[in-house]
Parts: sequence; C-alpha cells; structure tokens
Amino acid sequence: MLIGIDEVGRGCWAGPLVVGAVSLHKEIYGLTDSKKLSKVKREIFAKQIAESGEIGLGWVSNLEIDEIGLSAALRLAAKRAISQLSLNTAYEIIIDGNQNFLPQFSSVKMVVRADSLYPCVSAASIIAKVSRDMYMQEQAADFPQYGFEQHVGYGTEQHIAAIKNHGISSLHRRSFAPIKRYCQDSQP
Repeated sequence: MLIGIDEVGRGCWAGPLVVGAVSLHKEIYGLTDSKKLSKVKREIFAKQIAESGEIGLGWVSNLEIDEIGLSAALRLAAKRAISQLSLNTAYEIIIDGNQNFLPQFSSVKMVVRADSLYPCVSAASIIAKVSRDMYMQEQAADFPQYGFEQHVGYGTEQHIAAIKNHGISSLHRRSFAPIKRYCQDSQP
C-alpha cells in the first residue's frame, strides 16, 4: 500500500497549512500535481478521490505556525493527516519533496515532484489544495477586503494592497517576514 503525502499553503501569508495523506484503492486516470489542474478539474478529482481511497487532512492554523514555526508545523500537519488513516497493512509513505515530515516512520521515501509521478501523492496534493482553497473562500466572507477567495493567502499584489489599506487580519501569519515587516512598519 502506498500513502501519498503533500502540503499546501507553506508559503502563504495568511491561513492554515494543510497536509493531505491519501491511499488510493482504485486507479483514477489523469491525476497530476494540483497546480497543473484547473479549479474545476481539481474539484472533480477530489470527489473521485474521496470515493476511491482513504483520506487524511492535517490542519495547522496560522496561530500554531506563528507559535511553533513552519518546520514544526509541517511535521505536525503530516502527523495529523497520517493519523486519520488506518495503517494496519504494510505500507510505504511517499512524500513530495526532499524533506521528511514523518521521521517517526521507517517506511518513508521523499521524491521531488512526486505529485506528478505517484497518483497517491497527486491525490494528496489535490485533496489538500481543494480543502484549503474552500476554507479560504469561506474566510473571504468574514474578511471581504482581503480577496482571500482569489489569492487564498499568497503574497500577491492584490494581497499586498489589501494589507496596506486594511492592516493585517487574525488570519495572517505574524511570524512570516512580509507580515512581520508590516507589523513593525505600522507601530508608532
């Protein structure tokens, strides 16, 4: 059994970090890195993945990221995601990238661009992206001035302009350099 692991939101300035863990029980044709798919295609695949496999999602809030740092947040999110899967058979964990988020497991392999090479990692990428994007779209209703429904927390020009005009929100990661810099600049 292969378990795919991928994260979404590592470089965002606002919102949570999400790690997806997926074990597919049926083949799904056309899976690839979530960044290569349209929003509509990702959502279609997310439904197929939910019907064809076992899914775990590990969420770490912006407040937790600020408290423990990004590296620890990645490990915590991966641990939360994998804990939602039943690991009662032999398995190998494939993590997208070159960083082991799950050092406590012996059967881990890190593969750069695994989200394009292994369907289970593509599935994890898609599930994490769709879930996080939906969350940020919901947050946009409470924070309409930031445009979270469009940039989902990444440091776009639109996001920078919103921060300059409205300050930072409770969703922003205060420990991240651009946000920290803005906090320092806005102090009297």
